[in-house]
Amino acid sequence: MTEYPPAAAYPPAPTAKQPGTTWQIVAWSLWDWGGAAFNAVMTTFIFTALYLTGDAFGGADHATAVLAFTMSVSGLFIALLAPVAGQRSDHSGRRKLWLGINTVIVAVLTGACFFVQPQESYLLFGCFLIAAGHVFFELAGVNYNAMLLQISTKSTIGKISGFGWAAGYLGGIVALLIVFFALIKPEVAIFGITAADGMSYRAVAVFSALWILVFSIPVLLAIPESKPDPTMPKVGFFQSYRELFRTIVRLAKTQPHTLYFLISSAIFRDGLAAIFTFGAVLAVGSFGFKTGDVLIFAIAGNVVAAIGALSAGYFDDKFGPKAVIVTSLLGLLASGGILLFLDGKTAFWVFGLILCLFVGPAQSSARTFMGRLAPPGHEGELFGLYATTGRAVSFLAPLLFAQSILLFGAQKWGIIGILVVLLAGLVLLVPVKAPPRGGAAA
Repeated sequence: MTEYPPAAAYPPAPTAKQPGTTWQIVAWSLWDWGGAAFNAVMTTFIFTALYLTGDAFGGADHATAVLAFTMSVSGLFIALLAPVAGQRSDHSGRRKLWLGINTVIVAVLTGACFFVQPQESYLLFGCFLIAAGHVFFELAGVNYNAMLLQISTKSTIGKISGFGWAAGYLGGIVALLIVFFALIKPEVAIFGITAADGMSYRAVAVFSALWILVFSIPVLLAIPESKPDPTMPKVGFFQSYRELFRTIVRLAKTQPHTLYFLISSAIFRDGLAAIFTFGAVLAVGSFGFKTGDVLIFAIAGNVVAAIGALSAGYFDDKFGPKAVIVTSLLGLLASGGILLFLDGKTAFWVFGLILCLFVGPAQSSARTFMGRLAPPGHEGELFGLYATTGRAVSFLAPLLFAQSILLFGAQKWGIIGILVVLLAGLVLLVPVKAPPRGGAAA
């Protein structure tokens, strides 16, 4: 049996999978723009990095350890819930409904961070809100990614996915600039908000919640609800896991390369995540960056990553996602390897931005690779598995990063751990059959 049947054997695509209008594509991308307030502002650069892990919460070491523990628990919940959530939205035809519900929950949890006062007794509460937000953000992302198949064809999915990633990067830049200059370091206090009692950072949470809500509205208005799969019986929540197991067994028998891609992508995506997780840490600890330098680099890095994601969309549609991913991983390995032997701000600016240039295409094409493999009516389920496998190995890059530092005795050598993870993902990806660009797997 061949891995991919001929195009004539594919089931006809439902009407919801006809090419999307320009407004639908823009509206879909705006959800990513809004979600950047949670990813970039709340969890990467501002709220957790500058506030929740600060001295007021028991010191950086203690607060970071508590945050890491709660985030690991959230990863477990994501791994358990994501595939079933995607499967049930496929069967019920309520993909947009669950995208909206989960997004609202993320916004509520984000806004609730306003009540996290700068006292150690509030640390666990703050970490819980951020971790729970991650769970519902990932569940929303399962349905959001599946919607990509509703507004694209197999010849445009690369460009549209790249456009969405670019919107996320650019949305993060705009949100960071507004937050930094209006709330964190304002020339004039807005609405009387000052740094007293952590109010400037707590106000960031309110801003982020509103940002998420406002930019999630267009996708809910512009894109029609998905259609239920009439061939799938309605099952209870716990029975969904039995159905999920059957899906995995079926994939192993009929589409083994889909499982191979899920495994390989889980590993290299963990390496991509580590670049963002530890990039700022390395910039400050090993390359002489100051706090202001990190913010400027974050903005520049997001711009470069957005350019990379946009340009990669063209090559994805022309040559396929596997070619883009392999090229991007090779570029990351080369630039990261060179950076390992250099010092100073200039070196990090040059090769750090090159890293950002390749991260965007790898992320975007990994999503289109999965999208091209997804049979009609099962997009949510497969993107749920995509989220689950990613969480299953999310410990790998941080562990090897830390072990490399301990082994070689300097923070900069942690780069080796990230490079090992990227290389392992690349090696596992090479034998995976590229998906057909003319249709999804049957």
